[in-house]
Amino acid sequence: MLVTKRKLAVTALLASVASIATPAFAQSTDTQEAASASEQDDIIVTAQKREENIQNVPISIQAIGTKKLDQLNIANFAEYSQLLPSVSFQALGGTPGTNVVYMRGVASGGDGNHSGSLPSVGVYLDEQPVTTIGGNLDVHVYDIARIESLAGPQGTLYGASSEAGTIRIITNKPDTSGFYGRVDGEVNSVNKGGIGGKVEGMINIPISPDIAFRAVGFYQKDAGYIDNIPGCRSFLPETNPLGCIATNGGITVNNSKFVKKDYNDTELWGGRAALKIDLDENWTVTPTAIYQDTRSHGSYGYDPRLGDLKVQHFFPEYRRDRFIQAALTIEGKLGNWDLTYAGAYLDRKTFSSSDYTDYAEAYDSLYSHYNGISSYFYFHDAAGNTIDPRQNVIGSDHFKKLSQEFRVASPQGERFRVVAGAFYQRQSNEIHQDYQVPGLAPELSVNGFPGTLWLTQQHRVDKDYAMFGEAAFDILPNLTFTAGGRAYIYDNSLIGFFGFGRNPGNGFSDGPPNAAGSNRTGVAQCFTTSGQRLYDRDTDTYSSSLTLLPAAVAGSPCTNLAVYAVGRGLQPVNTQGQGFTHKLNLTWKPVEDVLLYGTWSRGFRPGGINRRGTIPPYAADFLTNYEIGWKTTLAGGKLRFNGAIYQQEWKAFQFSFLGQNSFTEIHNGPDARIRGVEMDANLNLGPLVLTAAGSYTDAKTKKNLCLYDDPSFACTLPGPGGQGNLISAPAGTRLPVTPRFKANATARYTFDLGTLKPYLQGVVAHQSSASSDIRTAVIQTGTLLVVNPAELQGRLPAYTTANFAIGAEFTNYTFELFVQNAFDERGQLSRFQECGSCSQRPYIVPINPRTIGVRAGAKF
Repeated sequence: MLVTKRKLAVTALLASVASIATPAFAQSTDTQEAASASEQDDIIVTAQKREENIQNVPISIQAIGTKKLDQLNIANFAEYSQLLPSVSFQALGGTPGTNVVYMRGVASGGDGNHSGSLPSVGVYLDEQPVTTIGGNLDVHVYDIARIESLAGPQGTLYGASSEAGTIRIITNKPDTSGFYGRVDGEVNSVNKGGIGGKVEGMINIPISPDIAFRAVGFYQKDAGYIDNIPGCRSFLPETNPLGCIATNGGITVNNSKFVKKDYNDTELWGGRAALKIDLDENWTVTPTAIYQDTRSHGSYGYDPRLGDLKVQHFFPEYRRDRFIQAALTIEGKLGNWDLTYAGAYLDRKTFSSSDYTDYAEAYDSLYSHYNGISSYFYFHDAAGNTIDPRQNVIGSDHFKKLSQEFRVASPQGERFRVVAGAFYQRQSNEIHQDYQVPGLAPELSVNGFPGTLWLTQQHRVDKDYAMFGEAAFDILPNLTFTAGGRAYIYDNSLIGFFGFGRNPGNGFSDGPPNAAGSNRTGVAQCFTTSGQRLYDRDTDTYSSSLTLLPAAVAGSPCTNLAVYAVGRGLQPVNTQGQGFTHKLNLTWKPVEDVLLYGTWSRGFRPGGINRRGTIPPYAADFLTNYEIGWKTTLAGGKLRFNGAIYQQEWKAFQFSFLGQNSFTEIHNGPDARIRGVEMDANLNLGPLVLTAAGSYTDAKTKKNLCLYDDPSFACTLPGPGGQGNLISAPAGTRLPVTPRFKANATARYTFDLGTLKPYLQGVVAHQSSASSDIRTAVIQTGTLLVVNPAELQGRLPAYTTANFAIGAEFTNYTFELFVQNAFDERGQLSRFQECGSCSQRPYIVPINPRTIGVRAGAKF
């Protein structure tokens, strides 16, 4: 019923747009044709907080404009990132909204956890940052003016999470010049999958000569293509782990309730609205709002052991990702100086259910000498009977971001120019992860949560304060020196609960303490009214008080992640830092259409808190960039050829991995060195337009990456007894995720048949192979051979895809037949496993299989 209501709402919106279209045909045509012509001649960007021609901006930047976004039918991050050779990403689980973005090889892998590092790439929607923890905010792409990709540190103007680069999504703004709009629709069929499609619409309404309103609505259904096939799991003392019938007194389960073809479908719907108010000839106010709701089902990663595009999962799997943002931009002049205020409030909620059967399967094998996981642990019901040890993970995140920026800019035409401002941001996340074992006895569960083996209930806050500025001086008419800096303070904190329960019987001393038999974490480490932790695991003694302090975070039994202060009670664990980042640039124009530049810049990412108390906070990491580049416009403006060569030094990079109990740990690793080159070209021959872009990235560690970042341990291979600080990746190991080569090329030929303009289009994209994990060492510990995690998880192989389209434009109408991934290449976006020891089932997140479809649109 809810799906039907959403479809009806979007259909009604688009129908209302179409019903008022007829009177405005003539007026809108001139406006849209003028916009298209402008895009062909110049690309205007605001990467440096000013409007400039992209060929005059002395940084490595690519921009995809409105016309190309429409021509290539781009709707989301995965599609436009294919055209940005400096951009790579990890699709964590593959579910929409969980991508972690990287640029120029600045990737250590393992990021994206809700309690992990902040992102190293900033994402902006217009003037407001929408960078989030735990996955990129995947804004639906429709009626977008352009997407700007700024490679290299952008810490001066964009701050903490723009260490490696920034992606900016710039929307089309309300327009007082005329009434116009558009409606577009698509139906597609996925090979080995189902039927999908989308419907989108936009309307621009001038309310008065000084006020205009613009609205966008969309609904999209992505067909599934991964099948959840029948299967069984059995646990010791059963001898066949895939058996369907218990013959030896053990437990056997099947997934018959969840078997489904085309398991991983997604629905997305939402809208965007903006109002532009010209207060006078100098001041403009633009309030905007965006809402998007994405509902995904099933798994977007498949198990290659079972065959192509197949899984065997045993619990419900789904994820809902809903966000709303309200933003306000005020632009004006004070004298001949430009003033800008940009503020926004983002509220994002996710809710998910995940199958965690692989954990039980892995640990049943790992503990086979103890007769399996149920015997080694204590998976019993209230009557003492052994129960099914599988887990179902219920999770949610409530992410909020408040950002405010105020800046001033001197006149752009002056010899000396300045941009300066102040920035404040507060991000918070309410984290909930409930690992449920149905039927688990209450005394073995997390206290007050029967059936919960492990609970994470935490509140995270990340705050940033900054003052920034850039000044440019024209030494000569064709030689400019630019210097910039950003003084920053970060203040990050974490408080709450994580871990197992504690058997409350006999003053918490009854055994077993919980289903895992663990004294290491959970309620055992919660604070009591005496200010002590309940149980001292080093001395095996209890606190002087057995009364637990009330939970600091609602929804948890008590608090074990905090600092106790006398007279103040429980305070969040906190880490702070401050510093300064810089940028120096020299730009030279030897002739009118050639620009050469050199840049020395630095970016950073704040440090943060490790949840496990025995692991210290991790420090900020820093990226220093040395770059030379060129911008050229040749052949009378028909050819643009731009590029950059760079070397980056990444100091003490933050490295995340699943440690003990599949628990995320973040450490500072060694330094890394990244060298690369990136180029893009555009050749406009009238009816034929050719574009190409490519990058080469050589990213390597400079020293050994060790299992621990404790300097008291020598980073060497262990001795026969297994002691020592293990090498996870020797010096010279390539950083993961980013391919060495990435390139794409587009060709579009348009025929001129009067008012009918048929066209042919082709897009080819290639990327080389990459490691899925940085840990590549093969370690001999006594007689035990520990194979490297990168090999267990598997390498991401090289792949090449091709998209083709044939269509026609006729006055205000378009019609197109297209095929994406024409040769059904099974390209791999990422690989993952469900837990730190679940190497028996590495999953592959593929690109979409071959998709054939038809789309049509009308402008008015």
